[in-house]
Amino acid sequence: MKHLQYTLVLLVISFSLLSLSCNRSGEGNNQLPSDIVNNPNTASGDKDSEMPAIEFENDFYDFGKLIQGEKVAYSFKFKNTGSTNLIITRVSTSCGCTVGDFPTVPIKPGQSNKIEVKFDSENRRGFQNKTITVLSNAQPSTSLLRIKAQVVLPEEMNQ
Repeated sequence: MKHLQYTLVLLVISFSLLSLSCNRSGEGNNQLPSDIVNNPNTASGDKDSEMPAIEFENDFYDFGKLIQGEKVAYSFKFKNTGSTNLIITRVSTSCGCTVGDFPTVPIKPGQSNKIEVKFDSENRRGFQNKTITVLSNAQPSTSLLRIKAQVVLPEEMNQ
């Protein structure tokens, strides 16, 4: 009987603590105030014109056939077609065989620059499709670039 009483008391205390901790009205609220969130999109689909915009000449490049072990590079050219400075914050690739070099200085409106992508075909074979993700302060903040290659052994090159 005492065991049941202790269990009941423990259950009542636990329930009370749980209900008190969940019933705080806004105390310690971790939400951001709405005035610091800058979303340039509107319900009508219009965008804030005071934004940078990244426009690539092309977002895909095919290296064609490569001999296994060959290292190649391609520069994706882009332009800031927006009205404020474009800042590229990160370029990530889908695998370690691909590396992206990007400008670390702001690109002024109307200026052009490039992101150089290097592909190392060492220990690769067959068709390769790699994705390069570019993060910037443009809207949308993510741009995707792709490269493709067919990696063959030297004796397969002329087949």
